[in-house]
Amino acid sequence: MDRRTFSRLVLAGTAAAALPAAPASASAPASGSAHFPAHTLKQVKAGVLNVGYAESGPSRGPVVILLHGFPYDIQSFGAVAPLLAARGYRVIVPYLRGHGTTRFLSDRTFRNGQQAAVALDILALMDALMIEKAVIAGFDWGSRTADIIAALWPGRCKALVSVSGYLITDLAKNKEPLPPQAEYAWWYQYYFATERGRLGLERYRDEFVRLLWKTVSPTWKFDDATFERTAASFTNPDWVPVVIHNYRWRLSLAEGEPRYDDVERRLAGAPKIAVPTITIDAELDPFTPAGNGSGYRDRFTGAYEHRALRGVGHNVPQEAPRAFAEAVIDADRL
Repeated sequence: MDRRTFSRLVLAGTAAAALPAAPASASAPASGSAHFPAHTLKQVKAGVLNVGYAESGPSRGPVVILLHGFPYDIQSFGAVAPLLAARGYRVIVPYLRGHGTTRFLSDRTFRNGQQAAVALDILALMDALMIEKAVIAGFDWGSRTADIIAALWPGRCKALVSVSGYLITDLAKNKEPLPPQAEYAWWYQYYFATERGRLGLERYRDEFVRLLWKTVSPTWKFDDATFERTAASFTNPDWVPVVIHNYRWRLSLAEGEPRYDDVERRLAGAPKIAVPTITIDAELDPFTPAGNGSGYRDRFTGAYEHRALRGVGHNVPQEAPRAFAEAVIDADRL
């Protein structure tokens, strides 16, 4: 499948009028003004982690959990969260394991980046915050995590917003090569498979992230302040180990942990998702699957909408915060 073939549709902006004024519009480049200040962040023990997270909106409002990807952090949702909070949602935005202020509780815990581990982290966070059910929305690693929760624990997921659609990893399928143009977009995944790549990420983390941001979001004009706020998350001592394990595990070059075997067996069957879902494809994202969502449509069996964003790259919530917030609100209404 050629992931360089992009959707050419424009997202209908019918819900835009219903949203309050926002720090950034769906089409405006990120100014760096909308973010979560460090002094407002919270911490909670959840599972094997002490999770750092941002929270906004009324404490008794319906819950939305926003999940970031790699190489990003909670600041991807800096302009999305106030839009949702203004609509009465309690918005929770956690740092994933290895990122920001999230820390492992024990030095003995393996720095595991496999998909089941990350998904169970979010379930543990929900338990710790006494959240029974939430709308869950994400991109990149966040989409995969949200998809897993929606598929295997639908009682915890009221609705789903998933950028790039169905991203649950199929290890067997990942052993098959893609056409060269599609493989090209994944250069860093193969780089990370080597010791040279691990050392490169450790030594040149800022240069690596800047390069990837510019490559996968070619029209996003982020400023230095925006970059530096997120880059601070990559000083987490577990960032490199978790990232490297994640990408090596996806290629079956690193083992997972036996404690997650049962979950991974269930995910290997590509379970369908029945919760109300909106999927988003971004035109300029090199990882956007071809076919305007048709390649994964059969994985979603409940109420469903697909949206395509013109002129937007991989970091959808930070590049198009209003469109992302609209999708969350609309998914909750499906």
